[in-house]
Amino acid sequence: MIYPESFESKIGFAKVRESVAKRCTTAGARVRANEMAFSTDFSFVRSNLLGVHEMTGIARGEDAMPGNNCGEAATVLKSLKVPGTSCAPDEMLAVAKALECMETTSRFFKTLRDEEGVSRLPELDSIASKIETFEQSRREIERILDRFGNVKDNASPALADIRKSLSSMSGTVNAALRRVMTKAISEGILDSDASPAMRDGRLVLPVAPMNKRRLPGIVHDESASGKTVYIEPAEVVEANNRIRELQLEEKREIMRILAELASLLRPFIPAILKSIDTLDYLDFIRAKALFALDTGGAMPHLSKKPELEWYHAVHPVLLKSLRSQGREIVPLDINLSAQKRILIISGPNAGGKSVCLKTVGIVQYMAQCGMLPPVYENSHFGIFNDIFVDIGDNQSIEDDLSTYSSHLRNMKLFVGRGRPTSLVLIDEFGSGTEPQIGGAIAQAVLHKFADAKMWGVITTHYQNLKQFAEDTDGLVNGSMLYDRHLMQPLFKLSIGNPGSSFAVEIARKTGLPADIIEEAESIVGSEYINLDKYLLDIAIDKKYW
Repeated sequence: MIYPESFESKIGFAKVRESVAKRCTTAGARVRANEMAFSTDFSFVRSNLLGVHEMTGIARGEDAMPGNNCGEAATVLKSLKVPGTSCAPDEMLAVAKALECMETTSRFFKTLRDEEGVSRLPELDSIASKIETFEQSRREIERILDRFGNVKDNASPALADIRKSLSSMSGTVNAALRRVMTKAISEGILDSDASPAMRDGRLVLPVAPMNKRRLPGIVHDESASGKTVYIEPAEVVEANNRIRELQLEEKREIMRILAELASLLRPFIPAILKSIDTLDYLDFIRAKALFALDTGGAMPHLSKKPELEWYHAVHPVLLKSLRSQGREIVPLDINLSAQKRILIISGPNAGGKSVCLKTVGIVQYMAQCGMLPPVYENSHFGIFNDIFVDIGDNQSIEDDLSTYSSHLRNMKLFVGRGRPTSLVLIDEFGSGTEPQIGGAIAQAVLHKFADAKMWGVITTHYQNLKQFAEDTDGLVNGSMLYDRHLMQPLFKLSIGNPGSSFAVEIARKTGLPADIIEEAESIVGSEYINLDKYLLDIAIDKKYW
């Protein structure tokens, strides 16, 4: 189960999906990108990841796979399923290109097999092996159409005769028209630089209105200014009529040829469409591979059970955003195990806690959607049945009025649905209400998560949750490192110790009056202040060593 419905937009996956769709070259592949979904099937996830991993080698240029030239062939073929239907020559040419693409793609994958038929790219080969070829159909289309989509003269004996007659009759008309023009120019009816024009498929001569009665024939049109009248000379009327008849015969014969060609294709249309779908699937895999190359995606170790041991994980959307600004991203190393399943991250505001949370969400989601996660290849991934997210950003004013109630409803769902294969991601756990009771309720919910053996990453500022994580099996503290001298976050996760909020340090650094800080320290008490100092010392020592 993925929760909530806005999960993809909250963790940033919506932009990943959009980026993959843009890299698709066919409409069918873009449909697959838009329908890409989270899967809990280990075999399905593994097969998808291996396919993308193999495709990255092709995308790097190690093997030159042919491009997808299917275009709109699928749409054309679906329209031809109805008996008696036909299509335009350019549409039939698109079908021929799709058939050629099937042949070249099939040949490409065959070249990657050894003498025993074992492929260097077994996962992609198992997909490509489903592509059927229709060489005879493709050759029949190419026999009829040239490479520009024009029907060839020899497509049928009848068409050859019609076009021969057309050529002969056109020559007759041209000769007659030249004779008429020569005589008309000599008599001053036409200008010496006059040339024939075409109106309604018939050759005509441009004549001044004052001379139109001097040239016998049929008036077909006049210019917008009225200064020119277009006349078909009487000598060529019959010949033009014959040309018109031949043109209609040519059109009927072409339609007959294309209809016959469609009839030859029709029995194979279902199989052709399946092969086009396979080509679209390969195009979709290629788009995912290009995205992986752009974001550092790699094939990790994969387990059927929940597992989370990642090295150099990055949020792909943040990576691209920072890269466009000329900045470097700080990668995340995180290791959770059956003994330490839930990580409680503390530390200062703007220290990277929320980014860490979203990175875990999007990277795990990508992997289970069949996309290579942006991690080092020595990382280990498992399969989770659920990913629950509670991130309180992007809320409207109306939502803010009931933010805490919304959090509690989420917690109720997480506790009710949580199991050992659930991954829960909660930002600012316990916030939104009076701190003392908010912290107590958060601790009680966290206790339920631990009892249910759920996995998770949770961010908080509450000291009681840090202490509870220290004393409870299955939980572990973590902190986002902070440079207290430069007063700036390092965006690095450290697992094993809770982090300080650096509230007092930041207050002093920003110049808040000392008496205000002292009064604040007296309000919270020495125990809290001493604990915060201990956490500071731990952070300093850890950075030093």
